Amino acid sequence: MTKNDSITEFVITGFDNFERPVAIGIGILTVYLLVMLANFVNICFIVLDKRLHQPMYLFICNLAIVDMLYCTSSCPTMIAVLIVGYKTISYVPCVVQMFVFGLSFMMELFTISAMAFDRLIAILNPLRYHSILSNFRSILLTLLLWILGSATMAIVPGSVVPLPLCYSTLKFMFCDYGSVVRLTCVDPTPYFDMMAILSFFMLFGTFGFICATYIRIVIVVIKMTSMCSKKKVFNTCFSHLVVIICYFGPTFVVTVLTRTGLVLTVEERHGLRIGTILGPSLLNPFIYCLRTKEIRNKIFRVISKVKTIK
Repeated sequence: MTKNDSITEFVITGFDNFERPVAIGIGILTVYLLVMLANFVNICFIVLDKRLHQPMYLFICNLAIVDMLYCTSSCPTMIAVLIVGYKTISYVPCVVQMFVFGLSFMMELFTISAMAFDRLIAILNPLRYHSILSNFRSILLTLLLWILGSATMAIVPGSVVPLPLCYSTLKFMFCDYGSVVRLTCVDPTPYFDMMAILSFFMLFGTFGFICATYIRIVIVVIKMTSMCSKKKVFNTCFSHLVVIICYFGPTFVVTVLTRTGLVLTVEERHGLRIGTILGPSLLNPFIYCLRTKEIRNKIFRVISKVKTIK
């Protein structure tokens, strides 16, 4: 295979076989705008209300930022292709998109795990909760997770950039690791294997940690004699459990479907991938707005003020 030094941009062809691309693009655009608006409102409520400056809400705020970044790393490209018909992307923006998308995926895992740790501390040591997990320590933990995620995902551009390019047709919806590696002149198998191993350890490592925290929580709940206390623990953990299901559920489904040999059409594969990106990111802010009393009451107060003004 001969290296092509003239390749400076790629043509995205992942949607070429889709019927009614504009309608699909409008659908993605609508959901994307809802994701950005809902998460932005969640962040504003938490930042502007000093009563919400607590570890749990700081993690919720970080999750909202990660959700916005996760969708922004992929959706604008898909929307441009589907609605505007702009199918090209330059090499450097493509590499940046690939890195940011991978980092966002990893930060989703890390943030949900940190929130599980927060719930564990709150239930095991309720009286010492704020001394064990202070706001400063929560912010420090979040920064360390971002540094760890960025350092780990540096493997993505670090392993792709040195490779020579032979193709300019990107057969996917945006620049992800697998689609970009296929554009190089080398055998992609070792690179796919490396990313599969990294994804496996990240996905199942964080999921295993979350399961371990909830097993510990269940043990504590079983020992409780008061139904009121058990109900309080359930209410404390319910929102986070729903977020876990919303995120890990579709991800595991896609992973299992792609590894068990089930044959899916290109449209079905892309549809599942879009769903795993937009679905959890849209549901997360609504879950916390509706289930978290402080945020819910804040929304009701804002709505009441608006009605009073009218």
